[in-house]
Amino acid sequence: MTQKGPITILGVFVADTAYRAERQPRMGETILGNSFVLGPGGKGSNQAVAVARLGAEVHFISKLGEDAFADLALKTWADAGVTPAISRDPDSYTGAAYIFIEEATGDNAIIVSPGAARNIGPADIDAQADLIARSSVFVTQLEQPIDAALRALKIAKEAGVATVLNPAPAAPLPDEIFALCDYVTPNETETAELTGTPVETIDQAKEAGDKLLDKGVGTAIVTLGENGALIHGADGSSHVPAFDAGAVVETTGAGDAFNGGFAVALARGADPVEAARFGCATAGISVTRPGTAPSMPDLNEVEALLAR
Repeated sequence: MTQKGPITILGVFVADTAYRAERQPRMGETILGNSFVLGPGGKGSNQAVAVARLGAEVHFISKLGEDAFADLALKTWADAGVTPAISRDPDSYTGAAYIFIEEATGDNAIIVSPGAARNIGPADIDAQADLIARSSVFVTQLEQPIDAALRALKIAKEAGVATVLNPAPAAPLPDEIFALCDYVTPNETETAELTGTPVETIDQAKEAGDKLLDKGVGTAIVTLGENGALIHGADGSSHVPAFDAGAVVETTGAGDAFNGGFAVALARGADPVEAARFGCATAGISVTRPGTAPSMPDLNEVEALLAR
């Protein structure tokens, strides 16, 4: 199917510093790690790379410093086919993240320092208002300030653009943001944070989904890791199972892969359930590879998995 218009993503780039070890060190303790990798990351940037790798037109709104990590960002986007819509702040730094990966499971723990992107404000969003308004899908997360996300969602909603909020990392949100979201895509932890309902079963995900709808969200899409995703709207619920594309190597970029795939399918006219299935397939491939942005699959790989 043909893409209706560009996908625009507001978010953060960070340089991922990824450490693999048997376990995390305790406070005051030093342990030896098994490996270290420096690579591109940040939820918004990862999602933009995922979209571009899937062959869709994507623009990424963010802010960088003037440093080597900014050079890494620009190269990452150029290689993937992401069009940057960025400003530079020479008085700050480009974001960075500490990622611990547990060797036995591939599970992770992360600290993000957004740097210059922490200073993205409504004025930066207004400078990109035309781009946002002519998009088919607008996506944002919560690594940049919430007032910037709120302003961008308002512009997109008023222009009739499909709006997706990936509420990660979990944070308190103003009540007005929910009605601006056609789709909200939290994982189990973020869903519990937003609704007060623990999510350990499909039924609990439905209960939490009802609470998100009551807040004004169009459709709640609760991502459930190895259990796929629940699509919960006013007309009912659908559960999309996860895809098994091979042994799990690292789960760090799975949520970003899902959101990127979901946005691409929406932009090409898929309904929410079809789009979530496409997102699950994208995520299913990404977890079989190390890294975040480098783990994102291309369109042929996702279509082959879906066909299988």
